[in-house]
Amino acid sequence: MADRQLNAPPCAPSPVPLVGLRHINVRHEDRFVVIGNHLAQHTELSLTAIGLAVHIQSLRAGTRISIKKLAERFPEGEVRIADALRELEKHGYLARVQVRLPSGKLITQRVSYNNPPAMAAGSTPEQGPEPVPTPEPETPKPPEPKPPEPKPPEPMPTRAEPEPRTEALAAPVLPLPVAAALLAGLRRHDPRLLLSERDVRRLAPAVDAWLQRDVTPDAVRRTLTAGLPDGPIHHPTSLLAHRLTELLPPPLPAAPLPPPRPDPLQNCDCCDRAFRAPEPGICRGCDVSTTAA
Repeated sequence: MADRQLNAPPCAPSPVPLVGLRHINVRHEDRFVVIGNHLAQHTELSLTAIGLAVHIQSLRAGTRISIKKLAERFPEGEVRIADALRELEKHGYLARVQVRLPSGKLITQRVSYNNPPAMAAGSTPEQGPEPVPTPEPETPKPPEPKPPEPKPPEPMPTRAEPEPRTEALAAPVLPLPVAAALLAGLRRHDPRLLLSERDVRRLAPAVDAWLQRDVTPDAVRRTLTAGLPDGPIHHPTSLLAHRLTELLPPPLPAAPLPPPRPDPLQNCDCCDRAFRAPEPGICRGCDVSTTAA
């Protein structure tokens, strides 16, 4: 009886593809993150959301992220980044939870999940210590200096010097002051429409386009504050930009020209009758008789 073959013959290496994609991989030794194909090849997530999820999973724990910080980091605007974050929350790759600080204050913290399909199947995620805000390091107190040797008292000045005045900080000068004042005052009508100075600078040209089309500031304010949704408004800048763009009225048509005014009444130099003419002179009847003579 022949001996049993324990080892199978080695498989032939797969041929290098001549068409299509070809991979050349080098092993990462440090500074890398593992991404599953369930994310990299997700069929319902946009490419912006997939790239944003990869970036978030590569960040260290405790890194603060927000729409404004991400918009400063990447060329995509705040609207596209906000849409991508909502996609990740919808598909379980990102969540927002409330965390209570030791001081008792509640803050919103974003939680990133690297494998939502495995968690949905019942796998237990790796539990780390509960995130606690890292306190700022205390600055070590310098050693107390030795008391200096007593010096003789200095002579009192004959004239008291006036204390330097502290100049008040000047308010920032914003372009298009009428439009900027209208945007900054929206929070008086609805506290949810609180805008930053950067948002006011961004939206002021759109408001000025309304004002240049003979729309009064009160009409613009009513358009921006009417029919707002119930509950919190997470992105007031995007909402106002949408209304300013989509509801922009057309320019007013040119005003019709007034009808021409009739010539003024003049007294004829010959017969003293009244007639209409641009300048004083003789009437048509006297002119005809004079010509005939």
